[in-house]
Amino acid sequence: MNTFSSLESAIIASTPDAVKRQPRLLVVDDQPANIQVLYQAFSVDHQVLMATRGEQALSICKRKIPDLVLLDVVMPEMDGYAVCARLQEDESTRDIPVIFVTAHNDEAAEEKGLDAGAVDFISKPINPRIVRARVKTHLTLKAQSDLLRGLAYIDGLTGINNRRQFDIHLMAEWGRAKRSGTQLSVILLDVDFFKRFNDRYGHQAGDDCLRLVASTLKYALNRPGDMVARYGGEEFVCLLPDTDLDGAMHVAEQLGRNVLSQQIKHEDSTVASCVTVSLGVCTSRLGSECDAAALLRGADEQLYLAKEQGRNQSRGAGLASG
Repeated sequence: MNTFSSLESAIIASTPDAVKRQPRLLVVDDQPANIQVLYQAFSVDHQVLMATRGEQALSICKRKIPDLVLLDVVMPEMDGYAVCARLQEDESTRDIPVIFVTAHNDEAAEEKGLDAGAVDFISKPINPRIVRARVKTHLTLKAQSDLLRGLAYIDGLTGINNRRQFDIHLMAEWGRAKRSGTQLSVILLDVDFFKRFNDRYGHQAGDDCLRLVASTLKYALNRPGDMVARYGGEEFVCLLPDTDLDGAMHVAEQLGRNVLSQQIKHEDSTVASCVTVSLGVCTSRLGSECDAAALLRGADEQLYLAKEQGRNQSRGAGLASG
């Protein structure tokens, strides 16, 4: 049976993008000459984005999510303090470290910048070597904090998303589906006769089985918006945005076939000689007034039916209104 380190898998899954590619910096200054100096200091080994106005900087941060912002304080229309405050207010940008780069070098200005949420304060004219050193330090700190945040949402045994991460994504995708009028599907699945598997082969083999099932599910979901998580014990859950019931049933049946194809020996199963899964599918109906919890309950009800009707199969239904 294939095995792998759950810790290694979790680290690989959670490694920040900045570690896998050149770090992305946003340089914000209303003077192009100042931008050019910083561009020359970083362009060889960093992706350098540029903005000359506060609103432009905020727009870039929303679209590109830089790893760090080098931000001038004195700018027309919106100064650096206001830009930093706006970044702090937005959940999607509040973790981007901001270094103020300014001609003001008094303690009051530095204190104001740090109070606004900046992580560092550099005075002009800049020394490129000092700026590079400070940027490197803060990028390293951000990578470490991103990794720790990522691991908080990773299941320690299987290396895939955990229940907490699924709950967050479910609420976000439910809200998006309601706003956009699209359908959302959930697949809840259970390893058939897993207690018997553990009793016969031992808990280490059981852990290896769950890891292999998890990786099989993960690599079977091809769309970027789809996700799989360990729901608890031998139960897993898949979230499929923009997917109707027919599409979700197709995915569920493919997942069942993929797990079966792994041929994980299970002599105490009464449905097959290898490990199988039962799957329950529920899809939100267009215009449904139910909530995300009802979608999960619906998938659980369908999973119960799949087990009652013989296991190693999929059952699905649309979410009832009301």
